[in-house]
Amino acid sequence: MTAPSRVLASRAVTRFRPPRFGLGGASLGELPANAAGEALATATVEAAYTAGIRFFDSSPAYGDGLGERRMGVVLAGHPRAGFMVSSKVDAGLAADRVRESVEGSLERLGVASVDLMFLQDPGGRAIGDAYGVLDELRGRGVVGGIGVAGQDWEELDRVVRDFQVDAVLLAGRYSLLDRAGTPLLDRCQARGVAAIVSGVLTPEVLLMDQSKQTTEPKTIMARRISAVCERYGVSLPQAALAFPGRHPAVASVLIGAASPAEIRADAALVRQPVPERFWRDPELARLLDG
Repeated sequence: MTAPSRVLASRAVTRFRPPRFGLGGASLGELPANAAGEALATATVEAAYTAGIRFFDSSPAYGDGLGERRMGVVLAGHPRAGFMVSSKVDAGLAADRVRESVEGSLERLGVASVDLMFLQDPGGRAIGDAYGVLDELRGRGVVGGIGVAGQDWEELDRVVRDFQVDAVLLAGRYSLLDRAGTPLLDRCQARGVAAIVSGVLTPEVLLMDQSKQTTEPKTIMARRISAVCERYGVSLPQAALAFPGRHPAVASVLIGAASPAEIRADAALVRQPVPERFWRDPELARLLDG
């Protein structure tokens, strides 16, 4: 896909330019805690690297640290300067617990520093203590940049407004079928904050519900957009992966995978360009504006 770019200084804010696509590590922590699960996790991360992915995101919450450790096993076999890695820390932790969490993530990932550490799910809590620790670690080079992650775009928007963050990870609220997070992305663009989105290949996008009687709005929308896709030789998952990057704030899209075949299939979709005339289709515009 693309080689990782590093951190660029801009005004008083550190600006990230991560690769266009990354591997989200949640599924790695869900695989069985046995030899077969370990082998499948290793093969999945290695397949992502082979496919050209150079951005890897994890969290201590993925399998109680198992996801980070599995990711670290593979990354240890590749030059550290050749990839970006991020993890997360609970936004509500006290200062000493934040340090413990970061140290644990570094140990499991097998790295001396992470390119980005996200404060996970601020949820209206006071995050000053946690942010202060990460800011200190950023100054020491242990953390390359500070981000905030979650599904509640309004809470993330509050943090972007009030704190100097380098990146935002928005889960499931900016996609072909859900564009609720647009105001957050607009603020990120204005403040020079890199936006990363995840959760774009939902069951509706994968057309997993084949019932013609469904009244679920997202499934109905997915079918209507899929009909437009067919006219341009584009698959719905292909369009879903390409859509977020059309917003100027979106620097990267995370792809989740639990097998080498899954990540290879997603990588193949990424390599297939979506024609610009598809995005200009009047029916598609109506669907996206509705």
